[in-house]
Amino acid sequence: MRNSDYYIPAIALGIAFAAKLPAFRRDPRDPLVRSVLFLLLTGAVCFFLAAPPTVAAVNEITGIPNVSAPLVYCVMCAFSCACLVLIVNWRGGPGDRVRRDSRRWITVYGTAVVALPVLFALGEAPVERLRDLDTYYANTPFIREMIVTYLVAHIASAAVTTMMCLRWARAVAHWLRLGLIVLVVGLALNLVFGLCKLTAVVLRWTGRDGDALSTSVAPPVAAAAGLVIAAGFLLPLLGSRFTGLRRSWQTYTRLGALSRCLRATPGAHAPLPRIPWWAPAGLRLTVRETVIHDELLRLQPYLDDRVRRRAHAAALTGGARGRRAHTVGVAAMVVAAATARDLGRPPADDEHAQEGARALTAALGPGRDRLVRLSRALESPVVAAVRPHPAARTAPGAAPGPLSAPNAKAGTR
Repeated sequence: MRNSDYYIPAIALGIAFAAKLPAFRRDPRDPLVRSVLFLLLTGAVCFFLAAPPTVAAVNEITGIPNVSAPLVYCVMCAFSCACLVLIVNWRGGPGDRVRRDSRRWITVYGTAVVALPVLFALGEAPVERLRDLDTYYANTPFIREMIVTYLVAHIASAAVTTMMCLRWARAVAHWLRLGLIVLVVGLALNLVFGLCKLTAVVLRWTGRDGDALSTSVAPPVAAAAGLVIAAGFLLPLLGSRFTGLRRSWQTYTRLGALSRCLRATPGAHAPLPRIPWWAPAGLRLTVRETVIHDELLRLQPYLDDRVRRRAHAAALTGGARGRRAHTVGVAAMVVAAATARDLGRPPADDEHAQEGARALTAALGPGRDRLVRLSRALESPVVAAVRPHPAARTAPGAAPGPLSAPNAKAGTR
């Protein structure tokens, strides 16, 4: 196995750890966040310490052959414990039970972490083994017990966390479910790694040679597990951000028709805020939304509720129902008002303007969804009937559209 097969998963888990740090800064007392961070950190450190160059360096620095073994095994037990504590916090329940179960697992694996260096000190491992220590010392007293201790602890944790994550994945949806499914694959590979190692050791006990399981099969499986686990933790985070980015761009695009309608006459409006090309979609959307609301506010004196009522009736006649017909009516009123203002016509009567403003306010409401519906309603044929011919915008006093207040008498007071 190449050295990069150790260091690449370490880097991947380190990236996932860094991506989760902002959540810890927001709420450092959240046990779930702490468990995830500790899991990612121990996983990254474990891969780094298990790489043969790192093993050789630690042995040389300390002057103790194979001292890297208990160090790596202790970190692996800490990783296994973090997986179980994470599942306990994910599962939730009464706070006392969560804390009790977490302390129980920490106690069990803490005992293993203490036992590993003690067993190493009691045993003898004078020949440095960078890649096959598990099988080479499989029959050595105390070293054998040290190896079995870490493998059993690792396999138990991998089995429990795999089953629990699989069960939880069935109860959630979207990116979290996808992340959990990927995480299940990574934890299952982690389980395969432990079983390969333990099988090779047991074969040694029976006098047979299964070293290839430990030296050739298990390390690549562990590397794949590290990469998949990192992806499992990153997917919900990156997926939610991608979804938010996609929705921001989608909403920004859908509001384009309304923005262009309200600012159709060049030079007649305040200049748009300057936005750098690298600005995020959320900022662009906020600016566009603000500009639209400002333009609608300036447009209020030209709003005419009679146009809205006639457009609403026309929409109902054309097959639109309920909210759609109401939105089409408001959109027609906005287009007629923008046209009147751009062509220099006088504002509407105060009574009709006030009624139109109230109708517009009711149609918008909180949030962006209604603003998007208003923008999309501009595509309606009823609204198109309000728009003047493009040449009319350059001809002051041009005839208004068929639904504008001066041209239609139905519904006037």
